[in-house]
Amino acid sequence: MDSFELNKIAGAVLGALLLAMGTGFLAELIYKPKPAGDRGYPLPAAQETAGGAPAEAQKEEPLPVRLASADATKGQSAAKKCAACHSFDKGGPNKVGPNLYEVVGRAKGGHEGFNYSAALKAKGGEWTYDDLDHFIRAPKGYISGTIMAFAGVSSGAERADILAYLKTLSDKPVEFPKP
Repeated sequence: MDSFELNKIAGAVLGALLLAMGTGFLAELIYKPKPAGDRGYPLPAAQETAGGAPAEAQKEEPLPVRLASADATKGQSAAKKCAACHSFDKGGPNKVGPNLYEVVGRAKGGHEGFNYSAALKAKGGEWTYDDLDHFIRAPKGYISGTIMAFAGVSSGAERADILAYLKTLSDKPVEFPKP
């Protein structure tokens, strides 16, 4: 192949690029995009309160008030979504998650025979009803870096029912906090 052939190929490529750019410039001259303006419906933004939490999260009753009216039988049926990964029986096996029998008062990341994430082990302390309420609401929001792949339970009443059910899963149940 001689240099004349290479010049024809380079000219064809450059001509195609020039044609594409020219078409783009011409299209911009003919068609002007219009801004959206105020078409559609404005979406309400999440309003934050003085504490920095979203307003809807602060509308929820305090945990002791919710626990006072909690129903353990409703909590048992609500906890079925947890049964895929957790067992609830005394001496039951660990599944994908640890056994939840007597979880209230247990050290975080301290159940024998289960390999917890480093983030959960680092959290420290014992599980309280308040800690479990926050964890069940949004596990990854409460303990960043946890490997629990559950989205959470948004309903405060449903979480209280689950906590009431967990209270029944103990030989020496920890009392609910007073309202």
